[in-house]
Amino acid sequence: MAISPDLELIKRIKAIADTGLVFAESGYDLERYEELKEISLNLLASMADRPLKDIRNSFLPVTEYPTPKVDVRALVLNESQEILMVRESADGKWTLPGGWADIGYSPAESVLKEVREETGLQCKVIRLLTLYDKQRHPHPPQPLYIYKLNFLCEIIGGQLQKGFDMKGAGFFNIDQLPELSEDRILAGQIKQLYRMTIENDYKVYFD
Repeated sequence: MAISPDLELIKRIKAIADTGLVFAESGYDLERYEELKEISLNLLASMADRPLKDIRNSFLPVTEYPTPKVDVRALVLNESQEILMVRESADGKWTLPGGWADIGYSPAESVLKEVREETGLQCKVIRLLTLYDKQRHPHPPQPLYIYKLNFLCEIIGGQLQKGFDMKGAGFFNIDQLPELSEDRILAGQIKQLYRMTIENDYKVYFD
């Protein structure tokens, strides 16, 4: 699915409005930036075919310069070179274990925490594989601007079991991937991460 350029423009307008609301000094400027933000939210609601209230609730109040959100994911292989995956409760589809990076944790600590909570496995981080700008990849459109950090991790303990907020966890062959939650991961991305690992490609891919 191609990314709509209109969506990216709307998100950029909202970011400009949020920045203006943080730094504006006059009431006139505040009023104009607030109007610009309302326009962007209405456009997002229309594009997503969702109530304006839902779109508004998707965003925390902005009190400082807005920046991208960070998503961390782990590529974990077993002895058979199968890929560890989890089944999301939200859509019933599969993805690499991971989620939003938590404040107070480094990116590596965040991804290990996510793997442990979602699969029951203890891992260690081997290296960073890729840093994706999500908007440059054909994920389904969404209002947030996101960077995706993908780490190669190695199992050091634990027992495979699904997390409390997951529908399942298991290992899959690269040629037999389950239905993917494409809001979170794409088949082409998994194949790139897998290839980089199998071929010992130590370059970090970015963007």
